[in-house]
Amino acid sequence: MTKPVPDPPFETTTPLEDAIRADDQIKNREAIKRALDFYLSPDPIKPRLPSTMFLVHPNIDTESLLAHACESLASANVMAGDFADQLSRPQRSTALAIQQIVMLAELAVNRALDRVDPQT
Repeated sequence: MTKPVPDPPFETTTPLEDAIRADDQIKNREAIKRALDFYLSPDPIKPRLPSTMFLVHPNIDTESLLAHACESLASANVMAGDFADQLSRPQRSTALAIQQIVMLAELAVNRALDRVDPQT
């Protein structure tokens, strides 16, 4: 029995195997770099810009805003009451609780409106 020399024998690889191994090493290095960059040097947080779809004009006076909020809450109060009348017992209680929360918000807005423009 003959023993191959050197011990262990040289690995014989083809140029294709060498190219695949080099590509794998490049991909591994790129993945490691991306992971390290993600965890060790994250991008700075960009400030959030509000949507301009439903933007309230910044020059509107407080009295107008409170009056509009009061009217909106009054409408929501009526809608919640009408909706509660059409529901059965468990869902009716939930709708009435929502109506009560809207009513309390309406009272708070009315009080703020009275402070802005007292009607005396």
